[in-house]
Amino acid sequence: MQQQTGRKDNLYAIFIIGMLFFVFGFVTWLNGTLIPFLKLACQLETDIEAFFVTSAFYMAYFFLAIPSSYILKKTGFKNGMALGLSVMAVGSLIFIPAANARSFYLFLIGLFVQGAGLALLQTAVNPYISIIGPIESAAKRISIMGICNKVAGILSPIILGALVLKNATAIETQIGTATDPTQKTALLDELASRVITPYIIIAVVLVLVAFLLSKSKLPDIEQADEPTDDTTVVAKTSALQYPHLLLGVLCLFLYVGAEVMAGDAIGIYGKSLGMKLDQTKYFTTFTLVAMLIGYIVGIFTIPKIISQQKALSISAILGLIFTVGVYLSTGYMAITFIALLGLANALMWPAIFPLAIAGLGRFTKIGSAFLIMGIAGGAILPLLYSTLKDKAGVSNEASFLVCMLPCYMYILYYSVKGYMVGKKAQPAIRVASA
Repeated sequence: MQQQTGRKDNLYAIFIIGMLFFVFGFVTWLNGTLIPFLKLACQLETDIEAFFVTSAFYMAYFFLAIPSSYILKKTGFKNGMALGLSVMAVGSLIFIPAANARSFYLFLIGLFVQGAGLALLQTAVNPYISIIGPIESAAKRISIMGICNKVAGILSPIILGALVLKNATAIETQIGTATDPTQKTALLDELASRVITPYIIIAVVLVLVAFLLSKSKLPDIEQADEPTDDTTVVAKTSALQYPHLLLGVLCLFLYVGAEVMAGDAIGIYGKSLGMKLDQTKYFTTFTLVAMLIGYIVGIFTIPKIISQQKALSISAILGLIFTVGVYLSTGYMAITFIALLGLANALMWPAIFPLAIAGLGRFTKIGSAFLIMGIAGGAILPLLYSTLKDKAGVSNEASFLVCMLPCYMYILYYSVKGYMVGKKAQPAIRVASA
């Protein structure tokens, strides 16, 4: 990769990108609170319907990731990021008519538009932070970004939960026992209106950050058309000719699905165990605290002590252990194991992304777009989980196991062999620079 900035510029860029990771982390992890909120406010009958919250949000990545790569070619990284923030603001404002009409479909449209803006933003920021310094220490820099993301994620369900799900159990009881349709409608309308002010504030902040970003001196970086890790005589003509990238897309798909299950489905899992909404609305925060601890570990260990691929292997093994722990336990112990999956998941994105784009050269932007498409895993796995337990008659515990275990098994494969498929074997590099 051709780096066109000095160390001082790199630190400035890391600071700016860190703020962006905080912003989109805050928006992303609101979904864990929105799932029970919209299920109650829009009177959804099943968890399958409720999980369309994550489906609408994450499927936007699948449809918008490749168009985002072409947009970035026209706008450059900085302007593309600002555009992504602006699109997210539009999605947030759609929540106003959605709440007024108490329309679940309008909420889903707003979430899809938010996801579209995030697809553009993530297609830009992830390769940017990977190539702003040595590729061998990319996982360390992404871990720093992950801390910004997860601190925001820890705060967002607490803040939104306190605002929109205050006295949630009592309200749920009132709505359930209301016999007068007019009274019930009034209760539901009041509940739905609680989401308007928070999302107006979010939209204003997003527009402000977009404006400040467009005026900033964030250095732009381009990938040089230099030789890649190709060992063949014939030069590659497409990103699709890199097997380690394609396997990485599937790996990221499964990882994001597992991450969303641990972060957003933990509340539904708790409700299935008979826990009250006043408790389960904060469960997402537990998972994100565990992820935050994992990122801190990554900063101090990658690449000085362990390589990116070794960190991914350890994470996958932990994921397998904690998933079995969820299946074999119940009550708060099961919730603890789900939260601990946050620790297992923390270093997966920081490791998978740089391993998958390594050696792509001029195909880095489109390769990154393919990886961003893999975020659609967050749309599929929760739906599979809820379908198994609500429609197929599979137990809650078994449904969780069936969804999660194959994910971590494949991630383990990618960490051991998959990331090297199609490339000449190289020893793990451990460089102390950040």
